[in-house]
Amino acid sequence: MLSRLAENLYWMARYTERAENTARLLDVNYHALVEAPYLSKGILTEQWAPLLSITGDIESFREHFDKADRNSVPAWLTQHPDNPSSIRASLTRARENARTVRDRISTEMWEALNRAYLNIGAEARDEHESLHDYCGAVREATALFFGLAEATMPHDLGWSFLKAGRHLERADNVLRILQVRYRQYRGQEPLARGVELHRATALLKSCSAFEAFRKSHHSALEPGRIAAFLLLDPTFPRSVRYSVKRLFESLDSINAQNPGVSSEPVRQAGWLNAQLTYMTGAEQITEREDPSLETLLKALADISSATSAAYFQNELGRPRQTQSQLQQGFGPVANQSQSQGQSQGQSQSQRQSGGGSQSQGQSQRQSQK
Repeated sequence: MLSRLAENLYWMARYTERAENTARLLDVNYHALVEAPYLSKGILTEQWAPLLSITGDIESFREHFDKADRNSVPAWLTQHPDNPSSIRASLTRARENARTVRDRISTEMWEALNRAYLNIGAEARDEHESLHDYCGAVREATALFFGLAEATMPHDLGWSFLKAGRHLERADNVLRILQVRYRQYRGQEPLARGVELHRATALLKSCSAFEAFRKSHHSALEPGRIAAFLLLDPTFPRSVRYSVKRLFESLDSINAQNPGVSSEPVRQAGWLNAQLTYMTGAEQITEREDPSLETLLKALADISSATSAAYFQNELGRPRQTQSQLQQGFGPVANQSQSQGQSQGQSQSQRQSGGGSQSQGQSQRQSQK
């Protein structure tokens, strides 16, 4: 498989997963605030600003809005034209990457992603539309896409790249949620039991983990147990351990089909998988600073960098990604400004906004490749 096609499949999955993650965060936070007033008005610190920390958009957000509230943050994370991590931007880039690999994915996959782009990404969200309905539509569209991929796409080398992108993005998102949420609450005075329960429930729902946690833990919703579950549960599909294991398996399969290619991505993913498999003391994560979370996030960024260096070589002369850009989680998207007669796979720029490429020197999370 040409590296440009593999890269498109990999980033198509990452962008689609990113759109779903952002939609879930918005929806959960919206409902948490709706339910919050009767608990402890003025004490409860569940606000909109932490969502910007999770997605890494604070600096760019402040350039456009004075404060983070129920109007500005949803507008920024759903469709703002200057936010390269918005749901709209993620669906647009996922769709453009899919367009370049039409012969590698099924018609059903393309139709599902194209429909999501047209119905959700291409048109501005009506200000009177319920945020819950909008986020629900995004989550259903992305779930349909990945379900169709599982059922209709050949489970070959391209499938392995798609899985690798999806699971790396998912593990990164869960780690960011844990990092921001526990940093936000660390050092605060104990609050009312109802407030603590409300926070714990919102955290679990942010990872679609509430029902799964309650089935395996019949005790109280303690922060340490929640952290351990989201980090290390071996069977929950959104735990970091589960995602990293699937990432390692995908990279191992890719490496086995590419003899002579660097095995560095497999080595790094295998080492991280082993660390999570035998990690202890995760329940104490809320009682201390979080170098472990920082270390895990850096390990995922290193795997992303190693994956690009090993598999996404440029046989067509496209500039290589920089280390900082890879760590920020942005990848290629097809250049929409090229004529239709040109080969789709030869026209990639790096994390464009609206089809226009940007310079290679940018390295913030909001910068584009």
